[in-house]
This record gives sequence, structure tokens and C-alpha cells, in this order.
Amino acid sequence: MAEEKTRIDFNAPRSLVERADSIVEILNISRTRLLIDALEDELEELANDKEFRRRLSEAYYDGRIEYDTVEAILGREEAMRLKLLRESITRTPPIPKLESDLPSDETFYDGEIVEWTESSSAESSDDKSRGY
Repeated sequence: MAEEKTRIDFNAPRSLVERADSIVEILNISRTRLLIDALEDELEELANDKEFRRRLSEAYYDGRIEYDTVEAILGREEAMRLKLLRESITRTPPIPKLESDLPSDETFYDGEIVEWTESSSAESSDDKSRGY
């Protein structure tokens, strides 16, 4: 089934139209076909442009454009990635809750708590470098 068409009308510089007319004569295609092909090429190039993708992402994350617009420009897979990322960014992580109190230092360290001192750290580094 053919896609529905929309008629557009715009003004262009005469020199640009003359160049386009020369090209359509050489290629033996219609002016409409040339413009559609050029527009499709430009849109494809934009969709792959890093700066454009950044701006598109920002517009989507800021809510200035909808998911359908992103999908129409980038395709379903890329649009879904942006959608999932947007959802993860806006989601507030849950606050962790302990079911019981934390264990005491004695319980956690099995009763023996070694206190760190700079001299004991220096000795252990020297021991390691000497192979002890």
C-alpha cells in the first residue's frame, strides 16, 4: 500500500531551481523525485550526525518532542533506547531500608578490631617490596 502523500509548496532561489532542472534532465527523473531523494538523503545524514542526535536527545529528555517524533527520525530501536534511558534518568532510586540494626564493630570484626597506624602501614609495604 502506497504511503499517503502531502503536497508542499515553497520558494527557492532561481539558480537552485535551474541547477535542479538541469540534473533532472540528465537523470531523466522528475523534479519531485529529485527533491524527495535529496530530502531523504539529508534526513538520513542528520539522523547519523552526532550533534543532531545530541540535540534530539536533549529535546526528548526535556519533553519538547514526543517519542513518536524520535521514532520517526531514528527508528524504533534507537527511540526505545532513548525512552529507556529517559525513564531511568527520571526515576528516583528507592531509599535503602535496613530490616534490623547494624552489627556492632565487635560482632562485625569478630571481636578483634585492628587500628591502623602509619608506621604499621609503612612496615607492611616494605615487607611486601622485600618479598616477606
